[in-house]
Amino acid sequence: MKILVCISHVPDTTSKINFTDGDTKFDTNGVQFVINPNDEFGLTRAMWFKEKQGATVDVVNVGGAETEPTLRKALAIGADAAIRVDNTPTDGYQVAKELAKVVQDGNYDLIIAGRESIDYNGGMVPGMLAQLIKANFVNNCIGLEVEGDTATAIREIDGGKETLKAKLPLVIGGQKGIVEESDLKIPNMRGIMQARKKPLNVVQPSESDITTKVVKFEKPEPKGAVKLVDPENLDELIDLLHNEAKVI
Repeated sequence: MKILVCISHVPDTTSKINFTDGDTKFDTNGVQFVINPNDEFGLTRAMWFKEKQGATVDVVNVGGAETEPTLRKALAIGADAAIRVDNTPTDGYQVAKELAKVVQDGNYDLIIAGRESIDYNGGMVPGMLAQLIKANFVNNCIGLEVEGDTATAIREIDGGKETLKAKLPLVIGGQKGIVEESDLKIPNMRGIMQARKKPLNVVQPSESDITTKVVKFEKPEPKGAVKLVDPENLDELIDLLHNEAKVI
């Protein structure tokens, strides 16, 4: 079984976010980038298939050379090879089209992506990718087994879970639950050294159209100052809730 894991290169959630060029571009200065958490859960599940069933696992990213350390980390975790589509990602449809070409060229059986990235939270790419390659698709996946050419997937739905069976090729939009946080792999020194020798192939982008553009980014309003009230002074607390907060 050939597995392709789609990897997004995203800011660490502890990073301080700023914008430049009139709030139209994300400022990357001083920002630490990591593997998108939903993608890392999927990568860990792919490693399980490699260890238990002898699957081969490739990882792919659409981005510039700055994303290669993230791909190298995926290789250190255990992926066999990495592919970087040398293009600046601008919208979900463009990324899906670039990934579709990689999938078709590589003849992959199972494509695992995160249900969404934690930077733009678009949640568009896995579904569009499945449509472009005419493959089955399961989103919000929290469980996955493969036997022969049939996958059994569990997905999260409102109020419960749903178990589905689907033929390969299959696109998965994974999330926490497909593995648990305790299952995530931390690269060890041996893995890091081996990752340096594994192939990282840079491919040229297709002529995909850019269908959207950023008009402006806006930060949320800063939180207001906190007022502390003596627990013995209930009258003051009630007055503030009634006259200032206006919640009672």
